[in-house]
Amino acid sequence: MAVDEVHGTLAAIGPRLRAARERHGATLTAVGRATGIAPSTLSRIETGRRTPTLETVLRLAKEYVVSLDELVEPPGTASGPRAPRPLTLGDDKAVLPLTRYVGGLHAHKHVLPAVDEPPARPRQVSHEGHEWLCVLYGRLWLALGDRTLVLTAGDVAEFDTRTPHGVANAGPGGPVEYLVMFGPQGERPRLRTPAG
Repeated sequence: MAVDEVHGTLAAIGPRLRAARERHGATLTAVGRATGIAPSTLSRIETGRRTPTLETVLRLAKEYVVSLDELVEPPGTASGPRAPRPLTLGDDKAVLPLTRYVGGLHAHKHVLPAVDEPPARPRQVSHEGHEWLCVLYGRLWLALGDRTLVLTAGDVAEFDTRTPHGVANAGPGGPVEYLVMFGPQGERPRLRTPAG
């Protein structure tokens, strides 16, 4: 494996671990209690400020019920980059990483499968950062603190991730696809053209 591939693989682990933890519906504190890894260490790993040890990645893969391959698969091959492989989280969510670098905004595409009926309420989590999401297809249920929003194709939401938040398919009627841009240090997209 070339040096660039090693760096790319290591850079992808943090966002993949964050996506797996969010799908698992756990806070950094809860994961810390379950694994014995300090929440501050988990936060630094997720944001790319610390490289995890193999032991740490194995513990987290077991906690999140994901394969080690899904967390550490190299982002490219010697013959050139390949399309990113979706990270399937449980039976009800797939995440496709769209960025592979450390720091700054991270982008992912999320797909929630069709449901017969939505859950009672999406499970909410909170953590440092800022999130922007855009629905591409379907009806997304966004629980944001005490507020409940149903977003459809073209709708955009932006929020501080310290606010408890969770999503679910607002179904029935098919899957939901949406894009997420996440700034672990509060980074956010900037509008550079005038409206109108």
